[in-house]
Amino acid sequence: MDEERNCSDEQKEPEHGDKVGIRERLKHFTWAWFTSTMSTGGLAIALAETPHKFRGLYTIGVIVYLFNIVLFVMLCACMTMRSIISPKHFKRSFYHPPEAFYFGSFWLSVCVILGGTQVYGVTYGPCGAWLTTTLRILYYTYAALSLLNSIQQYFTFVTRTPTHPIPFAPSWFLAGYSAMLTGTLASLIASSQPVHHRVPILISGLAYQGFGWLLSCILLVMYLYTLMETGLPPPAVRPGMFIPVGTTAYTIVVLIGLVRAIPAEYGWFGENPGAAQVLRTMALFVSVFLWLFSFWLFALAVLAIIAALIPPKPAKMPFALPWWAFVFPNVGFTLSTVCIGQEMGSEGILWVGSAMTVLLVAVWLFTAGMCVRAVVLGRICWPGRDEDGGMFKDE
Repeated sequence: MDEERNCSDEQKEPEHGDKVGIRERLKHFTWAWFTSTMSTGGLAIALAETPHKFRGLYTIGVIVYLFNIVLFVMLCACMTMRSIISPKHFKRSFYHPPEAFYFGSFWLSVCVILGGTQVYGVTYGPCGAWLTTTLRILYYTYAALSLLNSIQQYFTFVTRTPTHPIPFAPSWFLAGYSAMLTGTLASLIASSQPVHHRVPILISGLAYQGFGWLLSCILLVMYLYTLMETGLPPPAVRPGMFIPVGTTAYTIVVLIGLVRAIPAEYGWFGENPGAAQVLRTMALFVSVFLWLFSFWLFALAVLAIIAALIPPKPAKMPFALPWWAFVFPNVGFTLSTVCIGQEMGSEGILWVGSAMTVLLVAVWLFTAGMCVRAVVLGRICWPGRDEDGGMFKDE
C-alpha cells in the first residue's frame, strides 16, 4: 500500500520562494480528483434518501447535486487542459500506478450524477416521462461503458504497467466499483420505469452487482492479506481503507432496491405468484447477513485512523485525495442501514441512518475544507506530491 501515494510520509511544506505555475500544476492534476465528485454526488443522494426530513432539505440536496455537476465539469476541464499541456503524461495516466487505479472514480462520478438526476428529477422531483426515458437510455449506455472500462483497466494493469508486482492498494477496487455501481443505478431508476422496461433493468442491475461483488470478494482477500503482511498504510492514505466498506454496503442497497421494484403481476413474476414476496424476504435476510461485515470493515478503517492520531506516536496526516474515501463508501453504508431499517419497519435503525447522514455532511465539510487548504498551500497538484509522482522519475 506504500505506493498508494508517492511521498505520503515525507510531504513538506513548499519552501519560501517556491513558484510553480498553473501549467505545471495542471500537469499534476490526477484522476484521483474525481473522488471528490463521486463523494459529493453520493452525499446528494444520501440527503434525498435520509428517512427523517425537514422542510428545505430537498432544496439543500438539489444545491449539492447542482454543485457537484459544476464541480465535475470543472474537473473535466482541468483534465482536458492537462491532456493539452502534456499529452504524453496524460496517456501514461491510464496505465501508470497508482494514478491509473483512480480512473474508475471518473465513471463513478458519472454514475452518481445519473443517480442524483433520478432522485431529484423523478423520484422526489417534478420531471415527467421524458426524463424517465432519458435515464433509461443513459443507464444502458453507462452499463456498457462501465463494463468495458472494468475489462480494459484490469487488462491494462496486467499488460501495460511498468513494474511488477504492483503493490496492492484499496484504489484497486475502483475499476470494479465503476461497473458494480450500475446495480445501484438500476435500483434507483427501476421503480419509475414502465413495467415492460423494468424487468430488463432489474436483471441487468443484478448481474452487474454480482460481477462487482464477486470481484470485490477477491480483492478483499488481497486487501486483508496485505494488511496482515505489511501493516497499515501510511497515515495520509489511511482514509482509503474505507473504500472496501462500500463493497457490501452497496450490495445491500441494490438487493433491497431491486426487489422493491419487482412488478409482481408482470411476466415471469405474474406466472409465479409469491415469487416477489419470497425474493423480498430473501433480500432482507441476506442484507442483514452482509451488514455486519460492512461494519467490521468500517471499524477497521476507523481504528486505523485513530491509531495514527493518538499517543504515544501520533503521526502527521497531511491531506491526500484518498481522504475523499471518508465520504463515498460511507454513503453506501448509510443507505444500506436506511434500507434495512425501512424493510424492517424499525424506527431505531432509521434514526441511526439519519444520524449517519448528519455525520456524512460533517465529514464532507471537513474533507472539502482540507482539500481547498491543501491546494492553496501547494500540498497537492504540485510536482512530486500527487498520485502521478513516480511517472516523472525518468525526467
